[in-house]
Amino acid sequence: MEVPVERLVMHKLVDWKKSRYRKPLLLRGVRQVGKTWLLKEFAQRHYENTAYFNFDEHPEYKQFFENTRDVERILQNLLMASGTVITQDNPGDTLIIFDEIQECPNALSSLKYFCENAPQYHVVGAGSLLGITLSRPASFPVGKVDFLDIHPMTFTEFLLANGDDNLVTYMGSLDTIAPLPDAFFNPLYEKLKMYFITGGMPESVKIWTEYRDVDRMQQALSNILGAYERDFAKHLEPKDFPKISLIWKSIPSQLARENKKFIYRAVKDGARAREYEDALQWLCDANLTYKIFRSTAPGLPISAYDDISAFKIYMADVGLLRRLALLAPSAVAEGSRLFVEFKGALSENYILQALVHQFEAMPRYWSMNNPNHEVDFLVQRENKIYPVEVKSGLPMESKSLKKFKELYADDVGLRLRFSLNNLRLDNDLLNIPMFMTDYVDRLIVLAEKKQ
Repeated sequence: MEVPVERLVMHKLVDWKKSRYRKPLLLRGVRQVGKTWLLKEFAQRHYENTAYFNFDEHPEYKQFFENTRDVERILQNLLMASGTVITQDNPGDTLIIFDEIQECPNALSSLKYFCENAPQYHVVGAGSLLGITLSRPASFPVGKVDFLDIHPMTFTEFLLANGDDNLVTYMGSLDTIAPLPDAFFNPLYEKLKMYFITGGMPESVKIWTEYRDVDRMQQALSNILGAYERDFAKHLEPKDFPKISLIWKSIPSQLARENKKFIYRAVKDGARAREYEDALQWLCDANLTYKIFRSTAPGLPISAYDDISAFKIYMADVGLLRRLALLAPSAVAEGSRLFVEFKGALSENYILQALVHQFEAMPRYWSMNNPNHEVDFLVQRENKIYPVEVKSGLPMESKSLKKFKELYADDVGLRLRFSLNNLRLDNDLLNIPMFMTDYVDRLIVLAEKKQ
């Protein structure tokens, strides 16, 4: 799938190519996130030749892996069958791509032997994380592969695809915490609303940026959601499919509630955790959803303070969430009542996507009862915990952030609030415009220098 954009993950692929410790690479991501395009573009830019093998399009290739672990023999058969040539004098000039590798578990296993016996070859396997998770090859190449997960396009990548390089350059050049001029703030705000509509799936972004065709974009998102549902049926036992499907379709309603804590009985009347928890974990393992645990305190490491009985579920892409919720693009663009009611859910999902990309540890959230307070996210950056609040509208007063600071004054330095207000630092409260979420790590550094 061709995407007219610079994917920012490309530099990680270049680092892999140059690494003296390079192992076969396993590129993982949800269906239609742009894995194939990315690898072909990487090969075109940085290699002399490409040896591309797709196990979904050519299932006959699977036979070459069935009765041998001999890498040279496997390659010889693949090359002869496809008419591809690899120069033996310079094997590093060719990128070998095993696409849809989850369709051939033996090919997945063979990456171990490429690592041990043929490190001179540059080999990448690509496949849906769902398929790879469930393929269960007889011998998974543990410790013998490098991993790289591909996520939907960020808002920054959306801007680049839209030709708004000037806006990206401006945000990337900021070296102090100060309000953005209207000439930059206003267009960024309008572009963000459009990103809420398209999301970050490459096909959806491509249709919008190239054709400005909302109907086709809507259909593209519907097709992706349909493909996921077909994957559910393909990879699951018949008895498990209804549970997965019910949880998947319940996510918009789960996030629409003021208290976004995931409730099993909201999936189906009488549903219990023990009946549905495996189905939910299945969606999380496939990276179609993110599970955000409640944290009992801002301690380190953040995972040590998980309350595993309480969590929130978000989707991998804000555009898919909007489409699954059947929220019309016009509702977002025009700011209708329907959007206002669901705006908090879309905003939180968008912020969570950006935070997952930037920080190693999965964010958490914090809450307390009597009185009720909730901090939308907690982020671990190095050896500090940062409380995060998402404000999609008014009022802007951060009562929960204030309460959190009172309770954990010794553990909390900088507090973060994402809103539609301008960039500014009020004592220890950093307000970040939502369209600058991709730059939060850098903004934290700048803010802490001013404190």
